[in-house]
Amino acid sequence: MASAAPVQGIQEETKCPICLEYLTDPVTMDCGHNFCQGCISNYCDKWEEYGPLECPVCRHRIRKGNLRHNWQLGNIVGKIRQLELNPSKENLCETHQEKLDLFCEEDGEAVCVACWRSPQHRSHRVLLMEEAAQKYKDQIQLHLQSLMKERDEIPAVKLSEEKRLLELLVGAFRQKIVSVFKQLRQFLEDQERLLLAQLEKLDKAIRKSQDENATSMSKEIPRLSELIDEMEETCQQPASRFTWRTVASSTRLLGNVRNGSSLPQGRALPLMLRFSLSPVNVTLDPDTAHPELIVSEDWKSARWGFTEEDLPDNPERFDILPCVLGCEGFTSGRHCWEVEVGGGRFWAVGVARESVRRKGWISRSPEGGIWAVERCGDQYQALTSPETPLPLSQAPSRIRVSLDCERGQVTFFDAENQGPIFTFPPASFTGEKSLPWLQVGRSRLRLWP
Repeated sequence: MASAAPVQGIQEETKCPICLEYLTDPVTMDCGHNFCQGCISNYCDKWEEYGPLECPVCRHRIRKGNLRHNWQLGNIVGKIRQLELNPSKENLCETHQEKLDLFCEEDGEAVCVACWRSPQHRSHRVLLMEEAAQKYKDQIQLHLQSLMKERDEIPAVKLSEEKRLLELLVGAFRQKIVSVFKQLRQFLEDQERLLLAQLEKLDKAIRKSQDENATSMSKEIPRLSELIDEMEETCQQPASRFTWRTVASSTRLLGNVRNGSSLPQGRALPLMLRFSLSPVNVTLDPDTAHPELIVSEDWKSARWGFTEEDLPDNPERFDILPCVLGCEGFTSGRHCWEVEVGGGRFWAVGVARESVRRKGWISRSPEGGIWAVERCGDQYQALTSPETPLPLSQAPSRIRVSLDCERGQVTFFDAENQGPIFTFPPASFTGEKSLPWLQVGRSRLRLWP
């Protein structure tokens, strides 16, 4: 049997790894393995749609077009087949010198007819050599199909695991977002309660101050009435009955009333602050107006004209935003003016530096040299960076702009009810002129008076 081993080894090398039969029209791959041309072609046709082709033996990348016919190997296979047709002594039973045509399944070895009939193998299950070979080929084919199926399922399993991992990551991120926003809502609710409590305290303090002022003023009414009666009586007396003491007393009391000392201090102070400034007379500079703005002949109002006028493109003129500046500039002191906005829904009013940018898109913020409030549809906002929404209870028809050059502060009021609208934080004007600034949308704005 030892002498038959080399021959069997050669026979195995000349068999196709796919069909396990002797090679038919053998071809050689780039990796060096040999296959039947038909077997490897069918293999490539079946698996090339699933990805790069691999050698069924070593998994080396292969290309269908690189199949090389191995004529020399084909000749060797033919010679080996002839040897099987003319069996040598190596294919004979060593005991009985008969051809090994049978296969004992219990002992797993080839036997001849005489061996099969002997007591050693008589009770064993024996198959013809061809049947045994086909049986084991079928088993190998089943294992091969199972392995190939497992290999094909690996990408799907990998994709499923990646999907599961992605779902876990998304779930964790979702929980984190929910947690963060829950904390944010809790913080906002705490701030809301705190601010509402402070507002409640302020409301109580204001009501208390109002009650005290009302009580104080009620007490002043009889004294003022008495003073009025005394002064009327004094005025009706003839000159001969005048006494200098009476005149001096009446004059002193009258001076106290004029100075506001007879009014409660908490009431007199807001009145003095509110009416201490009178609006200054300001006009618009047509040389700065956007070409689509129409400035009135008295230079007090501007409106949107829808068509661009043929005006010189001088350096002072705004060319993108529909803006216009005032003629009067301020470098010191406190000043105020008013702008009638009427029912316009698109406008902005405020103050601008003399050096504000005129060409292209400009930054409508203190950083860009503009302090203003605007209306855009139903929304009011201060042009800070970013914008600050203004929750106004009613739409103002006239805006008062108050400029304090020393403090660098710009404040806006509702000119009709004197209600504050917005105050910008103090800024440094560095001695540069500050001018009235208007942006006119589909509306008409007028300076007042």
